[in-house]
Amino acid sequence: MLTALSIRNIVLIEALELGFGPGLGVLTGETGAGKSILLDALGLILGNRADSGLVRSGEDQASVTASFEFQSMPASMREKLDDAEIDIEPGEPLIIRRRVRADGGSKAFINDQPVGVALLRDIAAFLVELHGQHDDRGLVNARGHRALLDKYAGTDLAGLESAWRKFQRAEQDLAAARDEIERASAEQDLMLAHLEELNALQPEESEEEQLALSRATMQKGEKLAGDLEELRHLWEGSDSALAQLRGAARRLDRIAPEHDLLTEALAALDRSIIEAGDAEEKLEQAALAMLFDPAELDRIETRLFDLRALARKHNCTVDELPDRMRALRSALDAIEGGESELWDLAKAAEQARSDYQTLAQKVHQRRERAAKQLDKAVAAELAPLKLDAARFQTSVTQLPEDRWGAQGMDAVEFLIATNPGADFAPLAKIASGGELSRFILALKVALAEKGGATTVIFDEIDRGVGGAVASAIGERLARLAHDGQLLAVTHSPQVAARGKTHYMIAKSSQGTVTKTGVLLLDDAGRQEEIARMLSGAEVTEEARAQAKRLIEGG
Repeated sequence: MLTALSIRNIVLIEALELGFGPGLGVLTGETGAGKSILLDALGLILGNRADSGLVRSGEDQASVTASFEFQSMPASMREKLDDAEIDIEPGEPLIIRRRVRADGGSKAFINDQPVGVALLRDIAAFLVELHGQHDDRGLVNARGHRALLDKYAGTDLAGLESAWRKFQRAEQDLAAARDEIERASAEQDLMLAHLEELNALQPEESEEEQLALSRATMQKGEKLAGDLEELRHLWEGSDSALAQLRGAARRLDRIAPEHDLLTEALAALDRSIIEAGDAEEKLEQAALAMLFDPAELDRIETRLFDLRALARKHNCTVDELPDRMRALRSALDAIEGGESELWDLAKAAEQARSDYQTLAQKVHQRRERAAKQLDKAVAAELAPLKLDAARFQTSVTQLPEDRWGAQGMDAVEFLIATNPGADFAPLAKIASGGELSRFILALKVALAEKGGATTVIFDEIDRGVGGAVASAIGERLARLAHDGQLLAVTHSPQVAARGKTHYMIAKSSQGTVTKTGVLLLDDAGRQEEIARMLSGAEVTEEARAQAKRLIEGG
């Protein structure tokens, strides 16, 4: 709900502070007093284009500040504010400020945080719904008609939305499987050739590292072969050092009992023989491990070359070749078994499509029934609003499959025909702005719907009508405003008398300076303003009495 509006240096308004409350508020004033200026100022808050012509003559800049309060902020609006990193605590007002410079530049703020004007336009629909002479939003916009009809019908779309998502997933899975099989089939010959190459080599996990280590070890063996051969005499042959040590141990063993030192010497010699034996074993193992075999080395290097060449061909590492081989086998197996899987996916997609269509058809039928009820309800409102020659129709048409969606397979649009025999046309194409506003009022009354915005404004809905029609308009505006906030710019005393609050817009001049101001009228002021609206320039006692009767009757 709009709670406050502050305007500085907008055209004829020098400074203005207005407070608003719930219910029906009416704004009146003589023609040319500046009612449009208020709407232009509010338009800046809603993200309209900044026009330097709005800045009061002689001033550098103008500003408008509006405060809104919510019992519960709409979730979609909160998401937009969250995306813009604007944190508003529950119960905290939303304060929008727009500043316009004389050169046409502008800045926007939400709760003192700079924002883009695009964000103001995004949240405008949640704040103010404006119906006037050039209405192109709200109920006029066909994009919202389906949601309005569903709300009127009490349609539960949760199941349909779930069925749509399931249908879309099934279609995507089927399309992905088809693409994969088509891609694999197109590459089948190449895949078979690649797999044949891999099968011929049979690469193994960590094989590259093992081959490289074997090659390096063999290359070291070639380098150390001379040294190892020279060391071989230490343990081979009867005259080797180890053989002599063993002979000395046997001789010492015969005489060791003759003296303790001989026994100790024998023990030391035995230990030396054991250590020498270990050394002999290690030298034998090293010689065997580093045995240089030119044929084996050539085999290892050829294998490494082939593996690395194949890895480059497949744009992977040698260690990844086994995985690549398994992947090729799986892909080729998938081609062979793909038709069966494809059939299963196609069957699932067809079932999901059928489930969606069944629910969508039920929603379609519910919409058609609700459309007929809504047409009757709107028709009942037309005659009291001097639209008895007009006809209203809710068009529900089924869309082609490429336009189906989570909300069903229907297009919904509100159509009117203003004259007998005339074709039905969209609301937006109606010729008369006054007629359009009354159609909007009739539709809103029939829908018993507040439009989703916290504040609804009707601009001169009573243009060109009076008497009973104006009374009917006022009664319906008051009914719509009962549980919300509705502002009406009006020239009709019958509408003004229905207002819970009454603002009078007046223009005054001091020398060459002209200013527009707005007064919140008390009971006496209301009676006098409505009397003026009834009688014109000269307010008569009869007009005052009639104004009092209108107010009491409202």
